[in-house]
Parts: sequence; structure tokens; C-alpha cells
Amino acid sequence: MSNHQSFDLHELHDPEIPIPEGLEGSIAATSLSRIYNWSRARSTWPLLFGLACCAIEMIATASSRYDMSRFGMEVMRASPRQADLLIVSGTVTKKMVVPIVRIYNQMPEPKYVLAMGACASGGGPFKEGYNVVSGIDKYIPVDVYVPGCPPTPQALIYGFMALHKKMEGQQLFQRNSTPWYSRGPVDEIPIPILGPDIIDPRQASLLRQEVERQAQGVAMTEAQAEAGD
Repeated sequence: MSNHQSFDLHELHDPEIPIPEGLEGSIAATSLSRIYNWSRARSTWPLLFGLACCAIEMIATASSRYDMSRFGMEVMRASPRQADLLIVSGTVTKKMVVPIVRIYNQMPEPKYVLAMGACASGGGPFKEGYNVVSGIDKYIPVDVYVPGCPPTPQALIYGFMALHKKMEGQQLFQRNSTPWYSRGPVDEIPIPILGPDIIDPRQASLLRQEVERQAQGVAMTEAQAEAGD
């Protein structure tokens, strides 16, 4: 919200609750979840993680021409401990997945992820490359996708608005909607293992089954070859 704009209580008011005539601009009847989520959405601090050309558009969005401060998001942090929103902008290589997941785990709850551009969303033109991940959502949960190659600052701002809409729709007293308020700590995402290729520890059981299946197939082939001899 800009300094020259007046605060509008209609943003918080629940239309199902009647307000006496003449007091619409002075009183707002709302729920705790709505005012809590409205406050969070208007004070989201992004963590800028620029990787390629999309980062230039992200930096341009923070300039005075587009005025991110009207959303309360002008404080772009370089520390995951003080950020609410991780903006992954650019081509995500397999080498960079490891620090991205580590930074995501270091962010406090509640936290959100925005995939900016075609590369971060699905690999982009490098999807078939040997060193590029086909979407960061394969490793961390993504809340908003901003398409484009690269997307314009206006598209990124629209992504912010979509994220605000999602945040305002969350219910404070529903555990499925706000899992960070459930009992017990939130499990961290396992750090991917980088070697000849990248391995997601969460898929270890699937990889083990695939290796066993291939081993069985090789054993059957060898047994058939011996029987044929």
C-alpha cells in the first residue's frame, strides 16, 4: 500500500455481516483468520535467488518503476532466516538444487515458493539437458508459477497477487490449510545427493526396486542363455 493511499476497510470486512448505515468506512467485521492472513500477505519478505536471465526481470520489479512497496514486499532479503517467500528465478541446474533445498529448509514457517520463468517451472528450453532439472517442484513444493521466458515485471507482480490470494484463503484453525501450526516439528526435505547424477533421497525405495528389477531381468537372461547352451 502506497503512502498516498488511504486504508480501505472493505478489504477486511466480511460482507455476510451487516454494518449499520453510515459506519461502513469506520467499522469492519471480520474473522481472525482473515485479518491474520491479510497482515501476512502485506508483509511478505522475498528471498531473491537469481540464477539466470529471469533474475534481471526480478531485479527490475524491485525498482521504483514498479513499486513493490505497495504490497509490503520491498524488503528483499539475502538471509533465509528472515524470509517468507523463496523466488527461484532462472535455470535450475542439478548442481544448484542442493543449495536451494538447503536454503528452503532454513526458512522459518510459514514459507512459500514462487517459480519464476519457464526454466524454474519446468526446465524451459534446456529441459532435455543432462545438467538441468525439469522444474524445481520436483524437489520443493511450489505455490505459484509465473510463466514466461523471461516473464516481465508485470507478470511477477501478478504472481505476487496470486500468492496473496492463496495466503488469504488459508484457514487458521484447519491443520490441512496451515500445516505449520500442527503439533510437532515440520519435517525437513532431504538434501539431494549430487554425484554422477543427482539423487533424491525420497526416491531411494523406488531406485532400489528398479535396480532389483533390472538385476532379476539380467539373471533371467543369463539363465535362459545357459539353458540354451
